[in-house]
Amino acid sequence: MQFLDKTKIRIVSGRGGNGMVAWRREKYVDKGGPAGGDGGKGGDVYLIADENMSTLMDFKYKSVFKAESGENGGIKNCHGRWAKDLYIKVPVGTVVKDVKSGNIIADLTEHEQKVLVAKGGRGGRGNARFATAQKRAPQFCEPGEPPIERELILELKLIADVGLLGMPNAGKSTFISRISSAKPKIADYPFTTLIPNLGVVKKPSGDGYVVADIPGLIEGASEGVGLGHDFLRHVERCRFLVHIVDTTEADPIGNYEKINLELSKHSEKLGNLYQIVALNKIDSIDDDRKKELYEEFKKKSNDVFLISAVTGENIDSLLNLMAIKVDEIEKPVSEIIIEEDLDAYNNDDSAFEISKVAKDTFVIVGGKIGRLAQVTDERNTEQVIRFQNILTGMGVFDKLKSMGVKDGDTIIVGHLEFAYYADEFYG
Repeated sequence: MQFLDKTKIRIVSGRGGNGMVAWRREKYVDKGGPAGGDGGKGGDVYLIADENMSTLMDFKYKSVFKAESGENGGIKNCHGRWAKDLYIKVPVGTVVKDVKSGNIIADLTEHEQKVLVAKGGRGGRGNARFATAQKRAPQFCEPGEPPIERELILELKLIADVGLLGMPNAGKSTFISRISSAKPKIADYPFTTLIPNLGVVKKPSGDGYVVADIPGLIEGASEGVGLGHDFLRHVERCRFLVHIVDTTEADPIGNYEKINLELSKHSEKLGNLYQIVALNKIDSIDDDRKKELYEEFKKKSNDVFLISAVTGENIDSLLNLMAIKVDEIEKPVSEIIIEEDLDAYNNDDSAFEISKVAKDTFVIVGGKIGRLAQVTDERNTEQVIRFQNILTGMGVFDKLKSMGVKDGDTIIVGHLEFAYYADEFYG
């Protein structure tokens, strides 16, 4: 299976349904009054963490997600149906960012944890809602609110208890295949591991913990050299690290120090994470070399093991310490700061633009204005007056005057077309 740990998606919440202008009509009931129902609310969009997903591969084939729109209001005070909310499953460990603002929206670290990323539009009110003792027959209704459309970046950070680090071909894949049921690709050349491999290791108590085999790091990985740069983010959530060192290399200590330098460059927290050093491939070196390397690495770490992932030598002793440390070291608390208040996120629905498309013709476009025009009947004087009052309050007429509108000029808003005279429209 191909591994995908970063992707971009587009989401669209549901549009709110329009309210209805309708009247109660019953035999022998004179002037039954307004009976237009409200529009239904559009569907919200949620992201929900699912522990059964391990990559973001599903989003390679589908990247646009749209929630249902609310139903329009009906006659006889029938309200439109509310749309169903849309739930998008993502792997546990997914960080969600907004493309436009760059803000972090959520860090989904628990199974079934969810976050609302786009609210559905509110349904518009029908004319029955505007009836008062003074205005018993309102001739207007409200349009539904528009959907929210946004692009999100999904970035996966694997949730693992232990991270395996080491230079390419240090033997990490062989090690994880021995201590767990993971079946990584193993070969005698650099960068065999192109994706992180996860394995579950059983403890003597019977429960287990997760070990992640991170692709090999090389010098410059924190600046984007080699494969490791793309996967350093996966190490950040580990309780501790097991550093696999190839003892057959010419300079094992130099390799060890290079990787630790890359960790420190990536983040101070990562550089200070507790490490167990596993000196691997001891079946291929003599006893004097084993003793020399062990003494040198004991100067750098308290916990050093001479192991052979191929033969299994000293693997049990290492596993015993790993099990102890999994219980001792708490899972790191996420330090990702949620930067976005979803309630404050929305397109400026009151914004509008006016274009002069001809010498005497102006076109007005905008979210709220366009929807108001949709539910305005130019043949209904009361609806036209209300539409005009709303435009006045939004500053549309002031903007037209600043653009040099003259009496008799044509104003087009959606399907409506008016002649402009002084401060009033005439259809």
